[in-house]
Amino acid sequence: MTRAIVLILDGLRRDLVSAKTTPNLAAFAGRATRYTAHRSVFPSATRVVSAAFATGCQPGRNGLSGNTVALKKNGHLTLQDVGKPDFFDVKRALTGATLHRPTMAERLADRGGVVVFNNVSPGAAYAHDPDGFGTVYHRAGSRGPGLLPVAKPLDIAIGIEGDRAMAKRFIAEAVKGDPALAVLWLSEPDTTQHAVPLGSPDHLAVLAEADKIAGKVIAAVDALDEDVLFIVGSDHGHQTVSVVVDIDAFLISEGLKTAGSDEVVVAANGTGALVYVDEAIPDPRRAERIADIERALAVVPWTGKVLAGDRLAEVGHAPRDGLAIAVAMAASDAPNAYGIRGLSAAARPAAGKADRLGCGQHGGLGAYEQSPVLMIRGRGFDAGAEQHEATSVVDLAPTILTHLRVPFEGLDGRDLHATVEHHGDHRP
Repeated sequence: MTRAIVLILDGLRRDLVSAKTTPNLAAFAGRATRYTAHRSVFPSATRVVSAAFATGCQPGRNGLSGNTVALKKNGHLTLQDVGKPDFFDVKRALTGATLHRPTMAERLADRGGVVVFNNVSPGAAYAHDPDGFGTVYHRAGSRGPGLLPVAKPLDIAIGIEGDRAMAKRFIAEAVKGDPALAVLWLSEPDTTQHAVPLGSPDHLAVLAEADKIAGKVIAAVDALDEDVLFIVGSDHGHQTVSVVVDIDAFLISEGLKTAGSDEVVVAANGTGALVYVDEAIPDPRRAERIADIERALAVVPWTGKVLAGDRLAEVGHAPRDGLAIAVAMAASDAPNAYGIRGLSAAARPAAGKADRLGCGQHGGLGAYEQSPVLMIRGRGFDAGAEQHEATSVVDLAPTILTHLRVPFEGLDGRDLHATVEHHGDHRP
């Protein structure tokens, strides 16, 4: 049987995979093709990555721009938390669609199906299959085809204990089952990295525990006598938060936004941000407002890259539905208190969400948040090989579909089989 299995350790950055910190993952790297220049998308955040992974398309084409986005509701731009369980129901009601491109769950619905076990936010989990073509197991609600509840839901908590219980079920039901694509998405080490300093004892301890879970999944896949494409990786890395900036307050202070107004809305996305400007504002006033905001943000010390208009394409976005400007917060290679490199400014999140100085965060273009893990084993991929060509999370869908011999077109990603220099007859 030809199948694909994917294991994602949320938030694991590439330089933290070693024989000392993650021995099981390090050992697997020696038996897989390892990608040394793999990148996330922008914002480098799980909900955005999940949609990009599921569709093989960048945010500007798949319709999910951030972990937090702005949508038009009753004529007003309103912030929406993509992580909430009902986000895609809200998006469908407000815009008429969930995602703008087919997911792998849709493409594989009649070709063996997709099963996802996921322990991150509900919205990120449902981004894999928002319209109910496959089965998604999540602690906030597990649902199968037609978005109907499953008979045996996933009753776990976020964090390492929940990941451990979820992985046990994944092995028993998905690895030893027969879905064409099975995805296991752990909440760790991301959950802990947001709460403690990178490199601290608590952080290293959860890395070790997540690695043990990975080891059990790897062993279970090793035991299969099938044509399996096995992908092990992460969605993004982390930087250490050095300062938190209230972008909304800054724009008000500069006279570029009126307090309480929804003409200009800032969607904070960790170490990145999206600025929306209401399309109902007539040009040239709207164009002038965007240009003024872009100039103001470009000269402050806490921003890195500021992109507006057609330049949004540089980070996979497009100027539509009010999205006007993408902001990657300033980042450096400096170390934190535990010697882990990579500091970043972060955008102050919406009210009620924590902003922890000195702990991990992501969402921008910093070197370490943009260094996720990718290792692939299976037909067409050589054991112990290293691939230094730049790759992206959007490349995984075409690679999986190629392995499963499912035709596709119109994806932003590329099939990674074509990037490997083979030794012997291993081509698919």
